[in-house]
Amino acid sequence: MAKKLSEKRKKWIERTIANDRSYKVFLYNRFFFFLLSVLAQVVGYCIVWWLLVYDSAAAIVLQTIVFALEIIFLLHLINKYDRVSTKLSWIILILIAPVFGVPMYLVNGRGRPTRKMNKKIKKSKADLEKIGLDLLDKTCLPLDDRGDGVSYYLANTAKYPAFSDGKVTYYPSGEEMFPAMKEALLKAEKFIFLEYFIIAHGKMWNEILKILLEKAEAGVKIRIIYDDFGCMMTLPPRYEQYLEGLHENIKCMTFNTVVPFFAVRMNNRDHRKILIVDGKVAFTGGINLADEYIAEKRRFGYWKDTGVRITGGAVNSFTYMFVYFWNAFRKDKEAIEEYWVKPTGAEALQRTGVRIQPYDDSPLDGISTGEATYANVIQCAKRYVYVFTPYLVLDDHLRMLLAQAALRGVDVRIVTPGIPDKKMTYRLTRANYEPLLKAGVKIYEYTPGFIHAKSMVCDDECAIVGTINLDYRSLYFHFENAVYFSGCEAVADVKRDAEETFAVSKLCTEKNVKRGLIGRLVDAVLRVFETLI
Repeated sequence: MAKKLSEKRKKWIERTIANDRSYKVFLYNRFFFFLLSVLAQVVGYCIVWWLLVYDSAAAIVLQTIVFALEIIFLLHLINKYDRVSTKLSWIILILIAPVFGVPMYLVNGRGRPTRKMNKKIKKSKADLEKIGLDLLDKTCLPLDDRGDGVSYYLANTAKYPAFSDGKVTYYPSGEEMFPAMKEALLKAEKFIFLEYFIIAHGKMWNEILKILLEKAEAGVKIRIIYDDFGCMMTLPPRYEQYLEGLHENIKCMTFNTVVPFFAVRMNNRDHRKILIVDGKVAFTGGINLADEYIAEKRRFGYWKDTGVRITGGAVNSFTYMFVYFWNAFRKDKEAIEEYWVKPTGAEALQRTGVRIQPYDDSPLDGISTGEATYANVIQCAKRYVYVFTPYLVLDDHLRMLLAQAALRGVDVRIVTPGIPDKKMTYRLTRANYEPLLKAGVKIYEYTPGFIHAKSMVCDDECAIVGTINLDYRSLYFHFENAVYFSGCEAVADVKRDAEETFAVSKLCTEKNVKRGLIGRLVDAVLRVFETLI
């Protein structure tokens, strides 16, 4: 439970938010001091190591120890079950600068949260499993005789079942989904769950917060989770205390509070985006609660994103995701039975051909569910597979699968941003073009601006919409979520949106993305550090 906020602090937060200019200056200063603190630690660390290892009486002994550690970690990496490109990047870094590379690998290279975080989440899931809510048996859709590889994987490995009741509604932009979100919030009678990577002061959040306050006054329970790192440039410190102070029915949790020093847990961010109302409707996709996502703010041209609205039994899967996460880090636990919606009608759902399958991905289990699901769809593609992604920092496995699909005649198309939000990541994205283009993959850059969508559609049969980027951090470091769906009209809607997006995007060729010698050298260096970007 968040500590009670003083009236003085509450008024200060309200003043800084109201005065947009001073508010932004404060946030920029906060971020600047965070970076300055981290930089000072890096410099201090390097100086201390230099003095100990290279400029001390025991230099030879210490250098021998460092060399031994270097050999141990190199052997560990060579024998580790991991993608080759990732291992090679760390091997190069450790060989070049072992004093820096070994500690950086310990902090950034393993892609798993701290033991404490791991223990809390496992315990929370175990506690919910003891309750026995029939999430995985009576309400889920059975696999047919022909089977469905993606559904089978998600049901048996990720432990999220497929449902055939309910509906998927696809939104090709944030400004189209926002009215549907507000409509659902206004109809709330029991509870509202919100979990977002970014919440930012502006039209979108102000309108949502106004509805939340009205609903809290009407007795609706409001639970909010936001990522502290994601909101470091958008919300003041202790904003969760401010929200809880607005009404007794509002409770809020910041995930992974930012600390101004190196910590393993800072790599693991809550990148999920979930809105649940009364267990009857849920929203997800790439859309955060900030004005650029609804075209009210232009930062990098037009900001294109996608999202979905889910109804039916699949909403329980979202409820499970939210509650296990909340209970893992809050002392005041939520009883999931209060929020569970029992299935109506027959327990055995009819086989309508529709599959709606929400799932999440976490860095703690050593399995990238997000990557495996993308890979399964690409491998099964027969006619086409279309992909939206803001970042195309691929590992060898996904790059090979996309190339092989194109080589066997599948129409593989990928849309990336025309205007980047991060220059270095954009360079890495473009560095991945050449081998894909040579294999026959069509790559488009979204001319109107930045595309933040994380979507995939395949063969008029299935689609994925969620929060999972095609980059190392999304696939290995972050907590993510998505929805796989097939056999429904929404699949055609995703395809239609893709075709309309191709029409306003620039088709890349080997000639117009050709890099010079210096450019290739810069990209080669960046590839060594791609897991850190």
